Amino acid sequence: MTSTKYILHERYKHLEPFLLRIKEHFSKPSELIHDARNQLKVIHVDELEIVVKSFRIPNPLNQVVYAYLRDSKAKKSYDHALKLQGLGITTPEPIGYIEFHENGLLKESFFLALRTHYDFTIREPLLDPAWPDHDQIFQQFGEFTQEVHQKGILHRDYSPGNILITKLSNGRYRFDLVDINRMRFGALSDEEKMRNLSKLWADEKDLTLIANAYADKAGLDPEKTAESMVFYDRQNKKIKTFKRRLKGKK
Repeated sequence: MTSTKYILHERYKHLEPFLLRIKEHFSKPSELIHDARNQLKVIHVDELEIVVKSFRIPNPLNQVVYAYLRDSKAKKSYDHALKLQGLGITTPEPIGYIEFHENGLLKESFFLALRTHYDFTIREPLLDPAWPDHDQIFQQFGEFTQEVHQKGILHRDYSPGNILITKLSNGRYRFDLVDINRMRFGALSDEEKMRNLSKLWADEKDLTLIANAYADKAGLDPEKTAESMVFYDRQNKKIKTFKRRLKGKK
């Protein structure tokens, strides 16, 4: 027995026929923008550029968990996008999500959003100290991160590829959050805030730029903020390096 569960944003109700046949549309050749654990494709519909994220079929245990105990990653992505928008944090415009169930268990799921055209991710200035406006980008990113935390948002995968950057006409930069199914909303501890940047894999100079701007916006001590961010960054790097060595990687 098969069934579907889906939600479409009010502005995109006309896309219901497309959504219900999403597996057929997704299987056709189209622009592939990510192909790893999950797949992301761009599909053109009614003059819209839609990014469709196909989540990997869960293992047997999680098929039960996502069917009865927890929201699916597709549903979380949609709900979190709406919450971010409501809090004034930019993320691609959510369109909807759909789940396909077999015998009561979750099998396939898809999240749809409008494509956001951006200039680069934060990975590029992290890797290139000579990147244009390098210091300015990290200072503004520090201010943005403080705003995110102040609004009670914890992105659990705050990594370089999940922060899209666009240069605006006034010379400032806009930061869009993606891959948002793993998030928590509510009061954050000081440790959670400082640890949140450790997945960037930034060097200490860049982290200090971020920390100084973060501290200035939050009214914190810049030196202590930088020390804390660097501490958790080093801790994360030690753990990741140790795990790589266990797997025989350099």
